[in-house]
Amino acid sequence: MSDSLSTVLSRRDLLKTTGTVAAASTLASLSSSLYAAEDSTIRVALVGCGGRGTGATANALEVPNEPIKLVAMADVFDGKLSLSHNGLKTKFGDKVDVPEDRRFIGFEAYKEAMDALSPGDIVILTTPPAFRWVQFTYAIEKGLNVFMEKPLTVDGPGTRKMLALGEQAKAKNLKVGVGLMCRHSKARGELFDRIQDGQLGDVLLIRAYRMLGPTGNTPVAPNPGELSDLQYQIKNFHGFLWLSGGAYSDFLIHNIDEGCWMKNDFPVEAIASGGRHYRGDAIDQNFDTYSTEYTFADGTKMMVEGRTLFGCYQDFATYVHGSKGSAVCSQGGHFPAKSRIYKNQQMDKGDLVWAYQSDGPKGDESNPYQDEWNDLIEAIRNDLPYNEVERGAKASLVTSMGRMAAHTGKKITYDQILNEGMEFAPGIADLTLDSNSPLMPNADGKYPVPQPGLITKQEYQAL
Repeated sequence: MSDSLSTVLSRRDLLKTTGTVAAASTLASLSSSLYAAEDSTIRVALVGCGGRGTGATANALEVPNEPIKLVAMADVFDGKLSLSHNGLKTKFGDKVDVPEDRRFIGFEAYKEAMDALSPGDIVILTTPPAFRWVQFTYAIEKGLNVFMEKPLTVDGPGTRKMLALGEQAKAKNLKVGVGLMCRHSKARGELFDRIQDGQLGDVLLIRAYRMLGPTGNTPVAPNPGELSDLQYQIKNFHGFLWLSGGAYSDFLIHNIDEGCWMKNDFPVEAIASGGRHYRGDAIDQNFDTYSTEYTFADGTKMMVEGRTLFGCYQDFATYVHGSKGSAVCSQGGHFPAKSRIYKNQQMDKGDLVWAYQSDGPKGDESNPYQDEWNDLIEAIRNDLPYNEVERGAKASLVTSMGRMAAHTGKKITYDQILNEGMEFAPGIADLTLDSNSPLMPNADGKYPVPQPGLITKQEYQAL
């Protein structure tokens, strides 16, 4: 599978291209047909107004020296939309131009928000991942550039759809960014180049950790009854596998993806374990601990540890071990990465060989959440090839592969999860707010949870 990565610009090439185009972009005409507004303004619609969508919109509006406006918003819940709008309007003023008649609520709201745009504008898709391929399909039909959050998919059938849609977007020359922002980190990018140059020797082992307290809305309390099962699950989407892939897919994907980047490949199989602890009355489908061994085609291993319990040892990092030394890919969170290389495996301070140093005025790392937007807008303005769908879909699939291995207790291969894996919500394109959820609770309001070793063909058995 490493051949699939060969068409992607290396980080070194990307930085060279960025420097060249940045100098030229100040002279470029802003009347490009790549965006629609006569005044050269790129207009943006936000679909999914939670914290991540609001943050992505802020990054879009903060791209330097660019006329960009938020003009439409959509969500299933009015409260989220109002909160997001008020916060963005307070911060960005006239760059947020979303009157009441361009604030859309409901299951068809995504279409109404995109209908407010013109070809070449941008839609931000940050609803729960289960809806990603449905909404991406409409964006392609409308000729819109897209930024969509990770994960792109939560199962194999969704991944097959997403890969096909990615090709359709390429054929229409649409620019598509995916919210795996670590791939835009300049510190990680330089480390990648150094690994590819052989400074670590052969990569022998990758270790990744996200061992923190409960994250997001992963522990979900019983539905008090004000909302339907479908609405309640959407509101608490991190708790349900059909919507988000659960805590594993939504949070471990960054560490998994940056490990795959350092290896310059995607793994071919996974074995894993995990369990639920101290759950109280929680009715979600998540495990509290996950331990996964990924194997690449050449036999190299990547170990991924996830834990969401209070009072335990914490680590949020990705490490790479090679025959000539070791490296920190990231440590202490997504940003700053603090990437560095050591001459041995102990990673002692005195054995430091290289540490990333920005060429900025303070030597600080730039924010990859902002960098990914700067890169996307540059590609739109200058009509550069830019489509992250294949890489994002594969990262999402590999993440689902590890999750399925933990939830079934079986070894799961890349081909197996892609071609045989369970489709969580086959009728999702036809859902309405009045529909039953694809996952209904039992009479006690509880949902099925994975039972490794007992239910092995799929991740859970409907009640």
